Amino acid sequence: MSINWVMLSENEDFVRLPNEHIIYTSPPRTSLSLKPPSSYSGKQSLSINSGGGYVYLTNQRIVYLPSQPSQQFQSFAAPLLNLHDSYVSAPFFGPNVWSAIVQPVPNGGIPPSLPAVELKMTFKDGGAFDFHAHFERIKERLQQAVEHARESGRMTGDGSQTSTRRGGAGGVVDFSSVHLDELPAYDGPQMGGNSEAPAYSEIPPSNQARAYSDDAQRSPSSSPNDLSGSRFDPPTEPPPGYEETQQQSVVEALENRLRLSG
Repeated sequence: MSINWVMLSENEDFVRLPNEHIIYTSPPRTSLSLKPPSSYSGKQSLSINSGGGYVYLTNQRIVYLPSQPSQQFQSFAAPLLNLHDSYVSAPFFGPNVWSAIVQPVPNGGIPPSLPAVELKMTFKDGGAFDFHAHFERIKERLQQAVEHARESGRMTGDGSQTSTRRGGAGGVVDFSSVHLDELPAYDGPQMGGNSEAPAYSEIPPSNQARAYSDDAQRSPSSSPNDLSGSRFDPPTEPPPGYEETQQQSVVEALENRLRLSG
């Protein structure tokens, strides 16, 4: 991630990188905050806040431009593969918040003693879930491209940018060849003619007994009396302390990676 490193443009808000395309643009009242994660126990402090602005999701990074830039904070950018453990929280009252742990780029405006920074963006006019869906889709495509580059021996690591030079995925992956559009929904096989599957009553009795036996082996705790249509609904909320535990594990992994690379 980098602060005040985005090249601004009068015509297009900011200057694009080679083969960079905007995937999503937020409403104008999207706020941003950067601070050390809750698990950080060091003495280095960091507090960057913006009450409103635009966040742009591209096929390479996220870019945030505050509506009222100051001398201390004019822009923020982070490569997509430097963002970890992202999620959306939806409080009962107030707008939705998108959070992530950011792995800083050296000399990017973040104190070097901070191995990670907590990023929160509050979507006051909506759009958090749309942003998150696009982010996860594009990041997954980039991770697939990085995996292919690793298998072919053209790069090592996870594709995150760990130097001021355009390293990581940006130095190897051809972004122009990464598929950006959503894949069509799967409709399943079309039924018709002689290809229709037989109803259960049309299966021979011997095969019916075998099918029931197979089902019983796959679900030993079920019984014929349990086949009443009831189903188990998994919990929709994470267990207590889940977010803090996830953030701490991500920070520890980044600290270990930086220690080994140093």
